[in-house]
Amino acid sequence: MEKFGNLNTDIHFDVLSRLPTKNLAELMLVSKGWHQLITDLSFIKVQSQRIQLLSGFFFQQRFQWCREDIETINYIPVKWEGGELYKKVFDFLPQDVVLLASCNGLFCCRSCFPFEQPTLFVCNPLNKEWIKLDWAEPGKEKNIALAFDPFHDFSDNSTNFKLVRVSQSENEQEELYFSFDIYSSKTKRWKLSKEICWCNSNLYKNKGVFIGGILHWLTDADQILTFNVDNELAWLISAPLPAVEFNSAPESCIGESQGSLHYIMVSEEGLHVWFLEDYFDFTWSLKHCKTLAEMEQEHSQFFYNLERRVKLRRTVDDSPWMDPLAFKDGVLLLRVSNTIYLYHIERRKMDQVCDISKFGTYSLFCPTVLPYSMSLVPLLSKA
Repeated sequence: MEKFGNLNTDIHFDVLSRLPTKNLAELMLVSKGWHQLITDLSFIKVQSQRIQLLSGFFFQQRFQWCREDIETINYIPVKWEGGELYKKVFDFLPQDVVLLASCNGLFCCRSCFPFEQPTLFVCNPLNKEWIKLDWAEPGKEKNIALAFDPFHDFSDNSTNFKLVRVSQSENEQEELYFSFDIYSSKTKRWKLSKEICWCNSNLYKNKGVFIGGILHWLTDADQILTFNVDNELAWLISAPLPAVEFNSAPESCIGESQGSLHYIMVSEEGLHVWFLEDYFDFTWSLKHCKTLAEMEQEHSQFFYNLERRVKLRRTVDDSPWMDPLAFKDGVLLLRVSNTIYLYHIERRKMDQVCDISKFGTYSLFCPTVLPYSMSLVPLLSKA
């Protein structure tokens, strides 16, 4: 590192640390000196604490009734330019996996059913580093979220993260509640939190959105389950609008943009996007609103009679005709009938990705869709 001088003041350090992670991954190949700088822990620490924009979405289909898992994982870059979907991003892992959660460049995955030895992995697909955790209570529908904050959980010595396993139970009065098991990479142990959250709804779609130390799960009712990972406090947030106000059940998802929780809803009234303005009084503010007629007019090359079709609501296999799958940094991954689109909400730009049949095994049952922001953060010790 001598040729770069003092890392904290060197011009190479200052300039390169401001570049997007994708560019840095390419610049590592320029020379040994640049590779040494970009992979240095002090450089990664500074660079990872700058805002990392969305790189794309990972998409993995699921069978509804079959015990086996679909192994194919597809990657959709946010700057979609057509071509083939990326399918071998996770082939550096020792076995095929099912994606469970993503957070600031890291992923949590599990072994595919059927398996010989159930395993959890936490990995970084950019540097292809991974660690293996024993999976003491395997289950196909286990809900595990990942919490990693590069501002607080990454140091020059280690990368710390937590996993939160959410379970729903019933008391003697047949009242339902959620409980939380927490795994810490510091202690390398699971512990059961004393906190519970009474809720009669089921978790749905998004796999634990981590914002400002708080995990958020969408439910199949008009509520969002939240859990403060450090303080171990849980509560429910009501959706901006109850579903009963619509003629047919709206479809929704949650996501993060500019450090705030966003709620996206598609109904016969159109596309609506809210952000949570205040956690204390649960104040939602409407950020974006567009009728179906306006969407069809702006993107006539994609849609025909959109308003009428959405009002019919269902396809022949009883899945939603128009479904928001995931949202991050102002980009919505949207399914309309059997076609996947990327919708850049602020820019009013829509890209057609492909027919859903191109994703491998054909299944429209609530796929796992996770946003991805590239990160250089290592999982293995550099000491």
